[in-house]
Amino acid sequence: MATANDYVKLANAHRGETYILGAFAPKNNAKWKGPWDCAEFASWVTFQATGLVLGCVNNNDDPSRADAFSGAWARDAKSAQRVVSIGQAKATPGAVLVRKPAPGGIGHVAISQGDGTTIEAHSAKKGVSNQQVDGRRWDLAMLVPLIEYPADLPVAVFSPPAGLVLRLTFPPMHGALVKKLQKALKAQGIDPGTIDGVFGPHTEAAVRAFQMQSELVPDGEAGGVTLAKLGIKP
Repeated sequence: MATANDYVKLANAHRGETYILGAFAPKNNAKWKGPWDCAEFASWVTFQATGLVLGCVNNNDDPSRADAFSGAWARDAKSAQRVVSIGQAKATPGAVLVRKPAPGGIGHVAISQGDGTTIEAHSAKKGVSNQQVDGRRWDLAMLVPLIEYPADLPVAVFSPPAGLVLRLTFPPMHGALVKKLQKALKAQGIDPGTIDGVFGPHTEAAVRAFQMQSELVPDGEAGGVTLAKLGIKP
C-alpha cells in the first residue's frame, strides 16, 4: 500500500508540466507527462498509486478511456469512506481538495501536501505546480482509498477567501459588483450577456473565457485574482 507521502512524491515528480483545460490522460500510462487538466492529473496520480479509477465520469470504465472531471471528484468526495474537513485536508499529505462545479461548469481539484500547500494542475500560466490551500474556495475534501494515512489526522486552521467570490448560484448572485464585473468583461471584448447585475450562465462563460485568455484557473468564478486582473476592487 502506498503511503500518503509516496502519493504526494509521485504528483510532485510532474511539476512544471503543461496544463490545458480538457486535456485527457490515460490513467494506466505510467510514462504520461501531460498535458493535464486538474481532474485528469489527480485521477492519473491516484491510479498510478493505487490502481483505482477515481474522479471519473465512469469509474468502472477502462483506465485508458476513463474521463476525469471535477464534478466526478465532487461526487466521489461526497460519498467517500473518509470524508475530511478542509482544515484536516490542509494538514494531511495526500488528501484531495475539491471545488464543485456549477451545473454545466468547471470546478477544480488539488492534492494537499500537508503543509498548507498543494500539488495540482493549476492553470495554463502555472502548469503543474505547488499552490496555497488558503485564500481559495473549496467545497469538499477526502482521503483516497488504498493510501496509508496517519491514524490520527492533524488539523490546521483554514482561511477561506477574504472577499466575495462571484459565481453561478441558485438563486443567482446579483448587485453592483456583478454589474461592474460584466462591464469589465465587455471592455475586454468578451460578451457577458445583458449588463443587468445578475451572475447567470452567460456571465460565468465570459469569466471562464477571460480566465483562459489570462492563463488563470478557468473555473468561471470571479474571486480576488480574477477581479484584480480585470482591475476591479470589491
